[in-house]
Amino acid sequence: MSATVERSFVEGAAGRIEVAATHPPAPRMVAVIAHPHPLFGGTMDNKVVTTVARAFADAGAATVRFNFRGVGATEGRHDEGRGETEDMLRIAAHARDAHPGLPLALAGFSFGGAVAVRASGAIDFAQLVLVAPGFRRITGEGMGAAPDPHDPQLGAPGRHTVSNTLVVHGDRDETVPLADSLGWATPRDVPVAVVPGGEHFFHRKLHVLREIVLRWVR
Repeated sequence: MSATVERSFVEGAAGRIEVAATHPPAPRMVAVIAHPHPLFGGTMDNKVVTTVARAFADAGAATVRFNFRGVGATEGRHDEGRGETEDMLRIAAHARDAHPGLPLALAGFSFGGAVAVRASGAIDFAQLVLVAPGFRRITGEGMGAAPDPHDPQLGAPGRHTVSNTLVVHGDRDETVPLADSLGWATPRDVPVAVVPGGEHFFHRKLHVLREIVLRWVR
């Protein structure tokens, strides 16, 4: 990322939230990016998260990554997606305060993608980018049954459309089934960009992920 990354803290409902942000001189939007599952090693410095942030930065956006509660120096305890949604909404409000008037983009990877969907139902957003979103984690299914695409936790009708939402998923993802993304996207007419040979963490495919996100947000 060409811009300097500034690390700081924002007060949240469960205590302080650790943040890493970039502030280019004249940003065209501000993007808030959420990380994968905290109980499985997910942090804001995950390589997929930083790749998505880099794509937004290259598209002229200010970016904000943050650690969910209980991760790194963020206070609090894991809350199965509920408190994490509060965290994301708090950081989105902070990002808007720092960049008043700019369009807001939300993004997330895996568990963070599901949290971003939940947050997008409670705040106005210009763009939503979901990378292998782990919907089962917030609907209580874990690695069990496929989520119901009409579950209200996954977005009200008309909230996510071809004009404001993109899903990116690898066809070899063994952690989050590609079918879950397709099932969620189909009734919403949301495009799903499938990365051939891409597994969950996009090993050797991060450059493809970055290019897809960059082209979309531009």
